[in-house]
Amino acid sequence: MYSNLYVASIAPGRPDRSAAHSLSSFSLPLPLTINSQNSLAVFTLTSQNLWVSFNVLCNSTYGHAPFKVLTLNALMQSPPSIYLSRLQAPRESKHRTPLLPYLYSPSHIFSSPSIIFSFGYAESIFFLFYFYAVMELGLVSKDTNWWVFTLPAFLGSGNLLDGYVLGSLLIAFACASLFAWGFAVGGIAWKNRRNERGRVSIPGARGLPIFGSLLTLTRGLAHRSLASMAVSRGATQLMAFSLGSTPVVVASDPHTAREILAPLTLPIVRSNSRRRASCLAAPLAHEAGRQLDCAAMLCSIADEQALHGAVCLRKHLQAAALNNIMGSVFGKRYDPTHDSNELNELRAMVKEGFELLGAFNWSDYLPWLSYFYDPFRINERCSKLVPRVRKLVRGIIQEHRLGESSRLSDNSDFVDVLLSLDGEEKLHEDDMVAVLWEMIFRGTDTTALLTEWVMAELVLHPEVQTKLQTELDMMVMNKSVTDADVAKLPYLQAVVKEALRVHPPGPLLSWARLSTSDVQLSNGMLVPTNTTAMVNMWAITHDPKIWPNPSEFNPERFLESAGGADVDVRGSDLRLAPFGAGRRVCPGKNLGLVTVSLWVAKLVHHFRWIQDVAHPVDLTEVLKLSCEMKSPLHAVAVRRNGSALE
Repeated sequence: MYSNLYVASIAPGRPDRSAAHSLSSFSLPLPLTINSQNSLAVFTLTSQNLWVSFNVLCNSTYGHAPFKVLTLNALMQSPPSIYLSRLQAPRESKHRTPLLPYLYSPSHIFSSPSIIFSFGYAESIFFLFYFYAVMELGLVSKDTNWWVFTLPAFLGSGNLLDGYVLGSLLIAFACASLFAWGFAVGGIAWKNRRNERGRVSIPGARGLPIFGSLLTLTRGLAHRSLASMAVSRGATQLMAFSLGSTPVVVASDPHTAREILAPLTLPIVRSNSRRRASCLAAPLAHEAGRQLDCAAMLCSIADEQALHGAVCLRKHLQAAALNNIMGSVFGKRYDPTHDSNELNELRAMVKEGFELLGAFNWSDYLPWLSYFYDPFRINERCSKLVPRVRKLVRGIIQEHRLGESSRLSDNSDFVDVLLSLDGEEKLHEDDMVAVLWEMIFRGTDTTALLTEWVMAELVLHPEVQTKLQTELDMMVMNKSVTDADVAKLPYLQAVVKEALRVHPPGPLLSWARLSTSDVQLSNGMLVPTNTTAMVNMWAITHDPKIWPNPSEFNPERFLESAGGADVDVRGSDLRLAPFGAGRRVCPGKNLGLVTVSLWVAKLVHHFRWIQDVAHPVDLTEVLKLSCEMKSPLHAVAVRRNGSALE
């Protein structure tokens, strides 16, 4: 496979360009087996001009020994082995000591090929740790087009697991990690003072070597931990921190948040394209469908209350939300009393998707860890879920294609809207599957959990529930609540806004937003290229300088008498923007707000909700795909006088 490889004598740091180098067949990556003694090997490789040079340096604890010219013999095998001539240490040296690695800058430019060494499993672990220390911690810049990495001397042993070798590896790894961490405000990913490139430096938390702030965020609720870190460091405007090797900035201030979320000119992008967002903003659901789903939910709640004397509200909300979004997106509704195979499969896939998206995947921030540690089997489970999703969604798309009409009607669903697109707006089928499945996830998740948060606060605050029922009785009386009625119920809107403020469903906005170039903010700070940017909306909505008594549930703050009626939660006011802002705002915000408001109105209009003594209301949060109640809401639903189920 490898033939005609000739390597002549090479001086360290100065490849002999007159030496004969020829390769009639070459393939990357090139497996190498290293065997050296009392020397430090530095390897450089180019795939552009096919130069291969091996340079050996010598280090001594007693003075500086001159560089040696070594002869490297390449024996053609499969895989080929490179045997380095033994370099004797100075005679004064009587003891073998671990050697720290050198850095060698090549004299010629070359690309970045992958190199795989034929190490065993255990040896590979130590090599990966060492490779991470050299490549990730600032010893070598990844922004250039050349790679240099070093291996410590084997110190007379042909076994990489020799004690002296492990000592060299661990010492080098620890020194590099601590050095980079100690001088990087914001953690290991902010090496080389990346946070000081603007007129004002970005303050930050160092976290731990290697991991950054990963452990801090995984031990509790990330939004609360980040809010506490920002306050303690005086970094509410913008704070830098590291998630493994990923540099991140988070804004806990509405003015900085606006610069990250709102402007159209800011070079910050997300994974979803703009045209997908425009598709998602199309009219989706009809009031008739929401009314139908809510009527079925009210009946199922009444049945459970009569049977058990209390209601677990979450399962009813999730079933109604899934049916509502399925009707809006796919034009299909299921009878919850007669579970079909398709409905069971859909529920199973949605549940699996929630668990996968809500699980914290360490390998997203420590890529090398994926080879050894995947406790949640995320990659395996994703590879099994994706084909199931494609099969279901493509089948529904095909059904719509067979019955497709040339024009959209008032009864058209979201699949019809996507299929009607043409020209530059037309989506590939794989893109359609992704967009449709995201709608299922987001529509089911946000609507159900936000309604549950509102109802939990109403159960805990009966005086607020009474005021809301009084408003409904005056405006709606014994009629069925409609979308038109919701627009005329200011206290209902205030209750929903206050629930969004206290319990924002997405407390950390724009987790996947990435700066594509250096971004200069108005406060003088500069966000470097390839930095993940996010907004801690929970910190903003709980800032006492913006919201007096922020931990108190007080809908009156959003009434006209308190001057808060003009607060728009749809993105124009960054004091409360739970759905984001700008062109990257959540496209389903209007649908979600209308649905939640309508369902809360109907639930409160038909029932008086009392706390279940056996299951007290617990407002403890858990952050998964969204921020939801850790324990499902249980309550007693008492039918109100004069109310009739629809």
